[in-house]
Amino acid sequence: MASILANEKVLVTGGGDASGNYLNTAELYDPSTETWSLTGSMNDARKWHTALLLPDGKVLVTGGSSSGNNYLNSAELYDPFTEVWSTTGSMNVVRSEHTATLLKNEKVLVVGGYGGIEGYYDSAELYDPSTGIWTITSSMNSVRSSHTASLLKNGMVLVAGGYSGGDLMNTDELYDPSTGTWTNTSNMNYARFQHTASELTNGKVLVTGGSDTLSDCLNSSELYDPSTGTWSIIGSMNYARKEHTASILTNGKVLVTGGDGCNGYLSSAELYDPLTDTWETIPDMNYARLEHSASVLSNGKVLVTGGYSDTDVLHTAELYHVLSTN
Repeated sequence: MASILANEKVLVTGGGDASGNYLNTAELYDPSTETWSLTGSMNDARKWHTALLLPDGKVLVTGGSSSGNNYLNSAELYDPFTEVWSTTGSMNVVRSEHTATLLKNEKVLVVGGYGGIEGYYDSAELYDPSTGIWTITSSMNSVRSSHTASLLKNGMVLVAGGYSGGDLMNTDELYDPSTGTWTNTSNMNYARFQHTASELTNGKVLVTGGSDTLSDCLNSSELYDPSTGTWSIIGSMNYARKEHTASILTNGKVLVTGGDGCNGYLSSAELYDPLTDTWETIPDMNYARLEHSASVLSNGKVLVTGGYSDTDVLHTAELYHVLSTN
């Protein structure tokens, strides 16, 4: 999990290693020197957690899974000035594969996920950074994990797709922070989980790939228009993929990298142009990887880190240079 700090360094937290151990370590990438350094370790080892930059510059990490199939409700804060982690209030339930969204009122909305023997959740809760306290808000209309959550320009949060423990989902719903309630919106054209959702500069949300069964991958993509509450199918990616990344570049295009193609892990990358609704392939990454992270740096480059290859866990990182012709 990667977060871009106010000082432009990139904080990478937790995950798993090649021996199957879950990690509490964290490290920093400095774009000015293109070097990595260790920083303070988290209090809990975790993967499938969330990491979110708060307005005060600290990073909030929530939940996830730890070694021994234990699921966490703990949360902690990273202070970039001291490079120290401190515990904050715990969530009301354990959860992994959930989402965390910073609302316009500066509270954090955590939604859904999986809790091991607790099953899959429809519950949601709010974190108040000013008090460090979590409060329950109204539940979604459906249980879901491995979904996406997107903050829209109108302040509402769009939750799309996911897995219910029995079905893959094409349902979507909107959270209104002003009322604390959920309403269903129109369904995606395809059920999908382990997909990506990216808010474009025009306010629409681009959803790419994912899986519509537990064994098949999608190359389809579609757009959600908040002004009409409807989805439209657009051009398909050149490669079917899930557990990939999608990054909004400084030129407004979307860079999609790697993932699982359901017939092997991918090094391929491609660009979506919102002006033409078309995809174009670009040179491959140096490594096939999934469950990696991608961070758009202030210099316009994209830092891709870690992930899994077909045979190993990766500690490699690489940079994508945005060309003026792209």
